[in-house]
This record gives sequence, structure tokens and C-alpha cells, in this order.
Amino acid sequence: MFLCLLLFTMGWGGLAAATETETGRFVHTLEVDGMITAGTRDRIARGIAEAEASGASALVLLLDTPGGLVDATLEILQDMLNAPVPVVAYVSPRGAIAASAGTFLMLGSHVAAMAPGTTCGAAMPVGYSPEDGTTEAADQKTINFLAGHIRSVARERGRPEELAERFVTENLTLEADTALEEGVVDLIAPDLPALLEALHGREVELAVGTVALDTAGAEAVLLEPSLTEKITSLVGDPQVAFILLLVGVYGLIIGFNTPGTFFPEVLGAVSLVLALYGLGLFAVNLFAGILIVLGVLLLVAEAFTPTYGVLGVGGVVSMVLGIIFLPVEPLVPLAWLARFRFMAVGIGLAFGVFLLVALNGILKLRRRRVLQGADEFNGMTALVVEALAPQGQVRIQGEIWNAVCLDRSPVAPGEKVRVSGRRGMLLEVEAESESGQE
Repeated sequence: MFLCLLLFTMGWGGLAAATETETGRFVHTLEVDGMITAGTRDRIARGIAEAEASGASALVLLLDTPGGLVDATLEILQDMLNAPVPVVAYVSPRGAIAASAGTFLMLGSHVAAMAPGTTCGAAMPVGYSPEDGTTEAADQKTINFLAGHIRSVARERGRPEELAERFVTENLTLEADTALEEGVVDLIAPDLPALLEALHGREVELAVGTVALDTAGAEAVLLEPSLTEKITSLVGDPQVAFILLLVGVYGLIIGFNTPGTFFPEVLGAVSLVLALYGLGLFAVNLFAGILIVLGVLLLVAEAFTPTYGVLGVGGVVSMVLGIIFLPVEPLVPLAWLARFRFMAVGIGLAFGVFLLVALNGILKLRRRRVLQGADEFNGMTALVVEALAPQGQVRIQGEIWNAVCLDRSPVAPGEKVRVSGRRGMLLEVEAESESGQE
């Protein structure tokens, strides 16, 4: 009975939703906040596809981003320029920004809007000097490419090309009112309902032709990121990728040194694969990549080779240098870049200190006398509990062991013998009186 009621309720809810979708106006909204990564690219691509499939009037991107990865940004622009549904970029809420890569997305939308008190621009690509840790404008080739591309996008959307170019070449920044006056954005709206009212009736050019927006009184349906997109965004963050790389390396080292549990090996392998995937989303040149891979190999080799830390220290140094020399994504904000470099070097040095402490402990353990094994009882005194004739039993450290007297002379219970060796579970002993140990 309960199952039937549940199925009826689900069916009625689905019917109600379908009726609302078929008869009511609605738009899909998608939040683009924080770093623009491959996860952002996947979410926007899915948002465009779902908006088309469900018959949404538009897809509204709620922008509040300081920038992001170049490859992801360019792929998002391709999807937006070829979108079969209107894509609206709305810099919101008040105080939000669409900087660097966010400006590219705003200019590539069919309709660009800003809330009062928001800002756009500052899209000049940056470079990083590993020698002195400073940032500066990227090479002229990168600047020219991105400046030409943003001009092309602005021309496609009927926005001022010269101003768009200045976002890249001069780091131009505009607040909402000025952006509206200059034609960079199409309107200013204090909130999403006001935006939808202002959009109603506006015509946009799609690949299939001209479409008039039907958004008056439309319901905003927020598209939540899927689990896959959340994971992609998380792993695609270079800071997370670097941490996963270290977890992977040390997981393998611990697993190889303590076989039997399999947990460290599995955790290390999965983390390492995720890290390599994440670092692939963050531009890596050949030199930096070789340094990072070399560091990983040296750290793993340290687990199998008794070099007393030589390979381990070399691995840590190599990985830190590889992170320092990672090329900079031109549209990544400078503040984020500084935090990433500090975090990368700091974690690398912290793991280096951990490695030195661990090696020091290992050296101390190696100097200690063996507690178990073939020599663990050598030189100790045992008490005979069953006559040795020449084989019997002795008590040593509270345990009863089978023993054999090497000189094959009988030893009575209660007498003491000295252990000289061990063969499996059989102790080799000598009578103390005859071994000169009394």
C-alpha cells in the first residue's frame, strides 16, 4: 500500500512538473563563482544542453569570478558562441566581479548585464618570474593573441572592439554604469527578477536565427553541479592537484614499506592519478613536468634504496622546483597565483622536514638491537625446565622453548644455560659452567 502511494505521489509530482514546464515560462540559472576551471566548462556545457532540451527561455550565468584557466575559458566561449539557446551573463550580486576570464565570458554572451556596484575588466594576461617571485605582463605574443580573440568575440556580439581590446592590453576596469554607457553591457538590473523583466521581448541572434526572449514572470530554475562536475572542479584546482600529488607519492611509499593493508597503496595510486589529471588542466611545460615526475620517482626510489635520505631530499627539491617553474595561466588572478606559489613551496618544504624527521627515526631504529629474529636471544640466560639430554625445554623471558645443548652433555632441570643461537623454533644453548660464563 505504501509503495503504491509512493509511486502515485511521484507520478503526480512528475506530471505537475511536466505541466508547469510545458505551460509556464522559465529560465535556467547557473552560478559561475570562484576560479573558472574544467569543471566550470563542463557545467556550462551541460547547462546549455539542458536549457535547449527542456525548452528554457534562456540560460543565465550568474558571474562572480576573479578569473581562471585559459583553455577552459576558450572552450566555454566556443560553446556560448554556438549555443542554440540565448545565454545571458549577469554579474551579480552587488559587489561581484567579472575579472579576467570572467570578462571574456561576459563579452561572449548574447546579452550582458550587471548589478549595481559590480565591476568587470582587468583581463591582461600575466607572467611569473620563478627567479625573484614577481609577476608582470605576459609575453607580447600571448597578449596579442588574447587581445585579438577578445576583439573577435566583441565584434561577433556587436560590442565595442576597442574597449574589449583595452581590457587585455591596458588592464581596463569598468564599473556597471560606465560599462553600460560604453556599450560593453546591455543593461543594469538590481536583481534576477528585474533582469528577467528587462530581458522580455529583447531579440538575440542565434545560429538558428533571431529569437525574442520570453522571460516576463519566468521562474528561475537553478542548475546544481553534478557530482562529476564537483570532482572535476576540485581536482582541476592546481592547489588541490598538488596536494593530491604529494598524498599519492607518500601513500605509495608507506604502502610499499608496510605491505599487507593495501589501503596506503590504493589511496596513493588513486590520488596520483587524480593529481596527474588535475595538473593536465593546468598548463605544464616540459621542464616543469620533468622536474615533478623526477621528484616523484626519487621519492618512491627512497622507499626501496637505503640511501639515508639522499634520494628523498633530492625528490623534494625536484618537486618544489617543478612547482615553482610551472608556467602561469595568463588569466589567473595575481592574488590567487601568489597564494598558490606560497602554498606549493610551503607544503613541499613541510614534507621535506617530515621526511628528514622520519629518516632520523629510521636510523635510530636501525642502530637498536634486534628484538626479534634469529639473534634475539643470543647471549641471554635461560632456565632448564625439562632435562636437556641433549634436547629438552628451557624458559626464557617467560616463554617455554625447545632447546638443544650443543656439547650434548645432560643438563638437569633448574640449571641455567646460555643461548648461543637459534634454528627456527629450536634454541641452541651451552651449559654456563662449561662456557666460562659463570
